[in-house]
Amino acid sequence: MVLCQGGEGAAALAAGGKEPEVPPGRQDGAGAGQPCLCPAPGIEAAGAEERRACGCCSGMSWPRCCEAPGTKKKPACPGLGLLYTVLSAFLFSLASLFLKKIEDVHSVEVSAFRCVFQMAFVLPGLIYYKTGFLGPKGKRIFLFFRGFLGSTAMILLYYAYQVMPLADATVITFSSPVFTSLLAWIFLKEKYSIWDLLFTLFAITGVILIARPPFLFGSHVAGIEGSYTDHLKGTVAAITSTVSAASTIVILRKVGKSVHYFLSIWYYAVIGLIGCVIALFVLNEWRLPHCGKDRVLLILIGLLGLGGQIFLTKALQIEKAGPVSIMKTMDVVFAFILQILFLNHLPTWWTVGGALCVVASSSGTAIRKWRQSVKKAKQSEI
Repeated sequence: MVLCQGGEGAAALAAGGKEPEVPPGRQDGAGAGQPCLCPAPGIEAAGAEERRACGCCSGMSWPRCCEAPGTKKKPACPGLGLLYTVLSAFLFSLASLFLKKIEDVHSVEVSAFRCVFQMAFVLPGLIYYKTGFLGPKGKRIFLFFRGFLGSTAMILLYYAYQVMPLADATVITFSSPVFTSLLAWIFLKEKYSIWDLLFTLFAITGVILIARPPFLFGSHVAGIEGSYTDHLKGTVAAITSTVSAASTIVILRKVGKSVHYFLSIWYYAVIGLIGCVIALFVLNEWRLPHCGKDRVLLILIGLLGLGGQIFLTKALQIEKAGPVSIMKTMDVVFAFILQILFLNHLPTWWTVGGALCVVASSSGTAIRKWRQSVKKAKQSEI
């Protein structure tokens, strides 16, 4: 039995013997000679090399409707997925810059606004796909921790953006793939090789160069924003955010495709909003922005974050994860450029060295995982 239209249905088994004549309108396309995956009823489904009539794509000229088995459809625009990744990186970096520009709003409150935006856009999707709001009973505990850890990562990252240089915080977050490999080895029993250990050491070295702890670099540290205490707090927040984000990826791997991704985002937004509201009342930091500029920036942060997520999702839909992960290092490039142009803060050579270590580590991890997936795909084809 042959699958029809991407596996959504099965083609009917044929009962005829003779190949029908080709309708005149179906000989004008390129690629003639490719068999149709979805023969019309009464047409033999196997053994013929040049089946022409197609019962699944009425009104569409052959062979544009179907492709030969084993052939891959060429993308309409090569490199479109990588372009989406660059756009996503730019939007995320721009949202981070606007976060630095906000003067009188706590990072937790910014996170709460971001959660409200996500809920507003995800809710129609939940209703349309009829996924419910709680998810499968056996998966709810995983969804809860995914939401808790994901929202914690967002809050801590926003705090790091506010108290330390933009480029420093961005670079630290790029060590996430290394921590993901380590956590997947611990909790999912995935393979962890000597290369993974080497990439982990590279990432740790990069973070140390950015944090510049006093017991290694002395008590006088140059090239930081504000006091070194705030810089250290921001570094700890960024590292904790990175580990939390890596944990959410491990949880999503554990859940797999058994839960709709809209539900995952819904839990992230709802739990994040509840946590932010509680934290704001405990810290007594809840206040509406006093000036119109901060209100506009809050809206822009929500829209840019949503746009960046959409472009990243679309990139992963049409491009392999390896190239997307490598191209996502443009986040670091944009962070350096925006910090220099709009924040008048030149990064130190320590930051540049740390960035090179972390980017090399994350890129190496992505390339290695990509090659492993390609190798497995070739073995499965054989």
